[in-house]
Amino acid sequence: MKTAIHWFRRDFRITDNTALAAAAREAEEVVPVYVVSDWKKEHRWTGAARQTFLCGSLASLDGNLRAIGSRLMVREGEAEAALVKLARETKAEAVFTNRDPDLFGRGMEQRVAKMLAEDGRELRTFQDAAMHERDEVKTGGGGNFRVFTPYSRAWAKLDKPSAGPALKKLGTPEGVASGDLPTPAHWGLAEFSGGLEPGEKAARERLRKFLQGPVFDYGATRDVMGEDGTSRLSQDLRHGLLSIREVYHKARAAAEGGDADGRNNVWKFISELIWREFYFQILWHYPEVLEHEFNAKYRGMEWDQDEKKYRAWCEGRTGFPMVDAAMRQLNATGYMHNRARMITAMFLTKDLHLDWRLGERYFMQTLIDGEIASNNGGWQWSAGTGADAAPYFRIQNPWSQTKRFDPEGKYIKQWVPELVGVAAAKFLEAPADGKPIAAGYPMPMVDHGTERDETLRRFKTVG
Repeated sequence: MKTAIHWFRRDFRITDNTALAAAAREAEEVVPVYVVSDWKKEHRWTGAARQTFLCGSLASLDGNLRAIGSRLMVREGEAEAALVKLARETKAEAVFTNRDPDLFGRGMEQRVAKMLAEDGRELRTFQDAAMHERDEVKTGGGGNFRVFTPYSRAWAKLDKPSAGPALKKLGTPEGVASGDLPTPAHWGLAEFSGGLEPGEKAARERLRKFLQGPVFDYGATRDVMGEDGTSRLSQDLRHGLLSIREVYHKARAAAEGGDADGRNNVWKFISELIWREFYFQILWHYPEVLEHEFNAKYRGMEWDQDEKKYRAWCEGRTGFPMVDAAMRQLNATGYMHNRARMITAMFLTKDLHLDWRLGERYFMQTLIDGEIASNNGGWQWSAGTGADAAPYFRIQNPWSQTKRFDPEGKYIKQWVPELVGVAAAKFLEAPADGKPIAAGYPMPMVDHGTERDETLRRFKTVG
């Protein structure tokens, strides 16, 4: 074809970008476009940290496209109307895009396809965000998996698509009108500082560093608080700065160069990639999880309504040092250590008895790497209501979790300055003398043992 449009959504890279590569093969000229949504400030699924990272990644993408002879076009408004208008202006025969794994993206794809078809054009969608998507991983009877372990075994048996190269050249017509690259102010948000460097180049460097060393100790270090033992690639996969195929195959290649223990650690990392796709397919086949408990018998759970407790949790003022450190890390950086995500989620739902949907929303509004499917899956897992959930009687104790994963208080002291001069031993159990751990730091807002018993009572009541 003469002209095609590539619609960027969550694939901000020129390396191994399935739809972009297809458009470059099939059309003489390609119009790369990003459509800026028109929602303002109050939004359930995102916030300043992620929008700032997105804007930086778009600026980086524009630079990468210019380096190969193209540029990023920016349009605003509803995607379906903006894309039809752009197709008419450029006489594009088709719009190419990578499929979105969540139901909001799916709905948008359906609307865009309908409007383009009415205009005599087509939408071509491609698999890109997941190694295996939607209906590829099935039970022996052709059903959908609801438990991770058998899903992961079936996933591992499937042939894996290879990663493609980076584009070297992309022809784009001259004279196409474009708006300015967005900034957080477009959505009424302040620019967020403290996050990771955005863009494909920075993401590729993070991957390189992780696979050069830390991945070989991943199983031993990923839960240690205060240490850099995780991959820190979640936001890069979320925004498509890296392709899942490249991450997987490079991890496999790294495993081949390690000893037996190192290979085992690499596979523990790959298991986390499989968890990501497991939650994609849960959201795809059971979209009701965004509003309701996955396990239907817990849909009558009794949740408290206490704005004061909720705000204390959000702000890191609970009197539980581990919980407060984690929430302050999140608020300051747009990131939270994965172990801390479980601890804070269980604290909100099983110590404070507040609805998991409140925490899910807060995380999505503060995390740079907020992925709707994974975030929902993680919150329902922690609350004991989800797919492959932690049994409701598994209730993490913030004090014992500190003893296991931050015994020297390194993580806590990094994020809670009031506790810098306090002996780490005081972080391992509730104060017995009725006095705060340090001046200016609150007493624990609840007694963990008492609230654990209350959680067990509530689950037994509905289960």
